[in-house]
Amino acid sequence: MVEQLQLSTFSSQPILGIMLTLVCYYFGIKLQQKTKSVIANPMLIATIMIIILLKIFKIPLNAYKVGGEILSFLVGPATVALAVPMCKQIEKFKDNMPAILFGTFIGALTGIVSSAGLALITKVSDSVFLSLLPKSVTTPIAMALAEKIGGIPALAAAVVAIAGITGALIGPEILHICGVQSEIAKGIAMGSASHALGTTRALQESELQGAMSSISIALVGTTTAIIAPILVAFFR
Repeated sequence: MVEQLQLSTFSSQPILGIMLTLVCYYFGIKLQQKTKSVIANPMLIATIMIIILLKIFKIPLNAYKVGGEILSFLVGPATVALAVPMCKQIEKFKDNMPAILFGTFIGALTGIVSSAGLALITKVSDSVFLSLLPKSVTTPIAMALAEKIGGIPALAAAVVAIAGITGALIGPEILHICGVQSEIAKGIAMGSASHALGTTRALQESELQGAMSSISIALVGTTTAIIAPILVAFFR
């Protein structure tokens, strides 16, 4: 009885979600370093491990979220920190501003249209449809936007994670197959499609590519936050 009470008390503390996430993510980093494979993405590995451990030890999701939400809050400051490489490449941004602005606008529009198309094809409910629209922006913006337009914030966050992981895994390879050579274009594409996780991969490719990807996060997020509510209001 005492052991059950102690376990219940521990599971209700933020430390559970924080430590479980950090340990699983650390394991993912080590696995990627050992295998040298982009498929062993730390975010993907950590997510799978957390799900398995929660199931094995029968830990309630709400108990994990007590600490997990603290880490989710830190996504915002972490995204802002991506401005550091952007500042280092500010001259490149000034020299290529028209192309960057046009590219991020098309990227934001493509993200919204592709989400809408997928939702129409699969005939999902309105709430799921509205949750899919901000899939190509960073998590804090996606959750806030989904809530504003009538979607499900938690589902929006999950879709954003899937888009980010997918882009981080295969984004550079797809760009190579498509014959994209410009580091600026690659960075814009990665940031527009896969936000912070894509930017992390872009930084591994080059500092310039990472900087352009960082710029895309802000521009695509702002553009999507403006366009999505207008489109939703127009078609309602």
